[in-house]
Amino acid sequence: MKNKFILLKTNTTKSQRAQSLHKVENNLYECLESSCLSGKSFFRSLALFSVLLIFISPMLNAQSVGESGLAFLKHGFGARNIAMGDFGVASSNDLTALNYNPALLAYNKNSQIAFSHNSLFQDLSSEMIGVSFEAFGLPFAIGANTTSISNIEVRTKPGEAEGTFNAHYFFGSISSAYQLNPDLSAGATIKYLYENLYSDESTGLAFDFGLAYKNLISGLTLGASLKNIGSMSSLRSESTELPSDLRIGAAYDFAVSDFNFIATGGFQEYLKEGTAHAHFGGEISYKENFAVRVGYLSGYDSKNISTGFGVIWKSLNLDYAYVPVKFGLGDSHILSLTYTFN
Repeated sequence: MKNKFILLKTNTTKSQRAQSLHKVENNLYECLESSCLSGKSFFRSLALFSVLLIFISPMLNAQSVGESGLAFLKHGFGARNIAMGDFGVASSNDLTALNYNPALLAYNKNSQIAFSHNSLFQDLSSEMIGVSFEAFGLPFAIGANTTSISNIEVRTKPGEAEGTFNAHYFFGSISSAYQLNPDLSAGATIKYLYENLYSDESTGLAFDFGLAYKNLISGLTLGASLKNIGSMSSLRSESTELPSDLRIGAAYDFAVSDFNFIATGGFQEYLKEGTAHAHFGGEISYKENFAVRVGYLSGYDSKNISTGFGVIWKSLNLDYAYVPVKFGLGDSHILSLTYTFN
């Protein structure tokens, strides 16, 4: 089965055709998205966390509700995160935090390399690679994503397709984090963006910002992130709006005998679109060798559950996630490999 078809009228301008292709591309994506502390230390950290959130709130109010594009920026990174509800703002425990909340990189002390393949549906696939390391006393992570939609059909009249074309998307990013105190960290990411639709292309820059607070109570992590704040150059005559994304959530980690449990959840809103979602997820691991995961997402027409598992062998993690998708679009399968340099 081919992807969506495009009907290009012969009496439209090239600019109008490019804008039409952009809207169809976005619709293709949207079908998948439809320890104890002293009192002084605790209140100082909590106050700083609150002040930083207040600092970014004017940026949130500046966002208007409407349409956004570059929906590949909504893709998760790492099968573990996706299987647990694709949230990650407080539960990402490795370099994949670069995609959810860069502040969490402050707690990842080991260098890592990770690769993730995401088979979304039919002719849409996405690959992401990341590397984390320490330099100048700070944690850094570099990420790159390439996403393509192939075999988009072109028609100027009803009947057989007259040809096909592919759409291509890319981002390259660098992230870092800083521990403001032993429990509070802040992080940021800068991304270079590229999109190519039909015969047109554009580039842009985007920024992510994150906060993380650990050990409000033992095992509890709070996280907040603001993603995809930036702009694109014109795609012929119209620039693409970025899918700005606010997430606030928590993760709770505890152990019972040889089993470790993680529960996570929180709130997400795509600011340009005015759509809000709740995400919940959990993980049970045994002796840090094998893990099973499940997640739930609200507010999407085509998906609401996710599941998966992970196998840990020495320094290598193999993770798999499965996301069933409605409407016969084809389910999503995500496979990830992560190697940790000890």
